[in-house]
Amino acid sequence: MVVVLGHVDHGKSSLLCAIKDFKILERESGGITQHIGAYEIEHQGKKITFIDTPGHEAFSQMRSRGAKVADIAILVVDTAEGVKEQTKEAISHAKLAGVPIIVALNKIDKPQADPAKIKRELSQNKILVEELGGKIPSVETSAITKKGIPELLEIILLVADMEELKANFEKPAEGVVIEAYLDSQRGPTATLLIRDGILKKGDILATPSTLGKAKILEDFQGKPVEETFPSQPVIILGFEKVPQVSEAFKVFPDIKEAEKYLTPKEERKEEREVLVVEPGQKILNLILKGDCFGSLEAIEGVLRNLPQDKVILRILKKEVGNINESDIKLAHSARAKVLGFRVKTDSVAQRLVGQLKIKPINFEIIYELVQSLRQLMEKMLKPEVIKKELGRMKTLVVFWAEKNRQIVGGRILEGEVKREKTSIEVYREKELKGRGKLINLQKNKKDIVTAARGEEIGILYEGDVKIEKGDEIVFYQQERKKVEL
Repeated sequence: MVVVLGHVDHGKSSLLCAIKDFKILERESGGITQHIGAYEIEHQGKKITFIDTPGHEAFSQMRSRGAKVADIAILVVDTAEGVKEQTKEAISHAKLAGVPIIVALNKIDKPQADPAKIKRELSQNKILVEELGGKIPSVETSAITKKGIPELLEIILLVADMEELKANFEKPAEGVVIEAYLDSQRGPTATLLIRDGILKKGDILATPSTLGKAKILEDFQGKPVEETFPSQPVIILGFEKVPQVSEAFKVFPDIKEAEKYLTPKEERKEEREVLVVEPGQKILNLILKGDCFGSLEAIEGVLRNLPQDKVILRILKKEVGNINESDIKLAHSARAKVLGFRVKTDSVAQRLVGQLKIKPINFEIIYELVQSLRQLMEKMLKPEVIKKELGRMKTLVVFWAEKNRQIVGGRILEGEVKREKTSIEVYREKELKGRGKLINLQKNKKDIVTAARGEEIGILYEGDVKIEKGDEIVFYQQERKKVEL
């Protein structure tokens, strides 16, 4: 089993497609199933399973899981761009998983490609390729021209032989769940990778969270199969509920034995986080619905990285499947936002949406979700009001007063007075007596827009206190500054 890791846009997916096109001659309608995340080829009579992992940095956890279930890791690096942060992260995942690494120096067809430079950069990150005296094999590849693909497959088989990768066909089948989701028509659906044994249609199997019977087995192209062998990906229908991604599964002789493998609810490590809210902090309740567990896992990872010192994100519910009636009811009672990632809102929930005036927010791209969530968090924060002092005036004479309005004259002691959007504070013997706003500004009985230090002016004032001769008037403006996370 081979996992393909690398920085976003370094050609990881296109390289996988090139390998598929190179080896799988029949172009199946629909190609690789959306959630399968793995496919199989045959080279020199031996089968190789490739595990695809999303290249977006938000899917760090998924890449990490991919490396853990694999036997070999291919590190894809763009020879025109070099080692990036995600490249370093991929190296870390592969090393932590303890799997041998093969470097694919990709996009070699580009004019600016410089494989020698990339090898030096990799050596600085403790990846020493054979050409520089190390033990890690590398091959120059191009998804466009198909250059290096036969050599890459040769190296994979060579490394597999050297590592003596073998499986036990005699023991009951076991392996790992690499993807799981709820199909609206077919029910709980999971992609399994077999580590040992042979999984057959009708087998009873369990993970720590659920059990079931293998009612339907399909290969990576969606074709029905009766059995599947070690290192092969298989789509299975028959679990009672959707299993957790990265769980181990095993085959059992009967339901009673399978039930013993389940982790009792009271023993499950589902520690509830104690929510500590500091003064001034706000809470945004969320209901997350996703197309598969991998997506939910990735979204949770992104949410944890959002700054939450001002607004705390609290996930009330996270679930695979379409947005339903219970989601809308919970959102209404808990004043929560419903976020859907690549899911729909069912018809019953749609009717409730109109009644309760709760609109789910659906996304196809994880960055759009994060951006919208940031905006929701920032809307909850009151804008910061900044007081900007413009100038001060000494009151020399009171001309007229009526109700809450006055016309007074005075001399500007400092600064500059502006007529538009200006507020006033009234000080008497250095004590604040009241506030108001500037209605008009005059000089020599003519309206003016501004007045500067030393000028004598008249003002029309509206406020909650009467200005008296000798009072000091402070002119200021207030600016509302958007608070960012």
